[in-house]
Amino acid sequence: MPLVLLHAFPLSSAMWLAQREALAGECRVITPDLRGFGGSRLGDEDPSVDAMADDVARLLDDEGVERAVVGGLSMGGYVTMALCRRHPDRLMGAIFADTKASADTEAARANRERIAAAVLNGGAGVLLDDVLPTLIGTTTKQRRGMVVGRVRGLVQAAPPGAVAWAQRAMAGRPDSFETLRALDVPVLVVVGDEDELSPPSDAEAMAQAVPEAKLAVIEKAGHLSAIEQPEAFNAVVAEFVRSLR
Repeated sequence: MPLVLLHAFPLSSAMWLAQREALAGECRVITPDLRGFGGSRLGDEDPSVDAMADDVARLLDDEGVERAVVGGLSMGGYVTMALCRRHPDRLMGAIFADTKASADTEAARANRERIAAAVLNGGAGVLLDDVLPTLIGTTTKQRRGMVVGRVRGLVQAAPPGAVAWAQRAMAGRPDSFETLRALDVPVLVVVGDEDELSPPSDAEAMAQAVPEAKLAVIEKAGHLSAIEQPEAFNAVVAEFVRSLR
């Protein structure tokens, strides 16, 4: 059974290292780089989560995969929702981790544009000053120095063009609650109990919108639950994948 995992902003597929290792015995794990991040091209299309979702559908074609379990964390979750909207026939299950179904508020959109403009003007420091601290939970900041260093490195590696494009794509994404209500595949919603960007209340709202959804709260994890608490994250994902067999 193929499992596609879509990474968070502004990281790359490298964030899934622990998942690739731990879940390889359960399923075929596919971890693409979303446009412009890691090893992928940005291209010249207008920013949209739909374009990223279409990329994932093309990747499935290239890999000879008809249907897969598709999961995404944060931005990867937005892309997964776009995939549910545009290519519902490609999913046999969906995982939404540390993400939300609501569209951005005006303030959130303005903040994304501020960060996009700053990064394009050479102010890569805005990612470390404004974005990095929100990605990891209190427990990780206090006790997991190695994890903080690793996330910092991934953030620093993000190409400015991809950062700005992705921010604008996320700012323009629609509300996805109708998409969730229309799903007819099993869904796993995962959230770190210390996630401040998309808190447990967002995860609960998503789980309630889906006819068949399971909610898993990862303790002592912030927004990057898969990196902060990989063993707990991998356990709930493995259980979910097994339940689909």
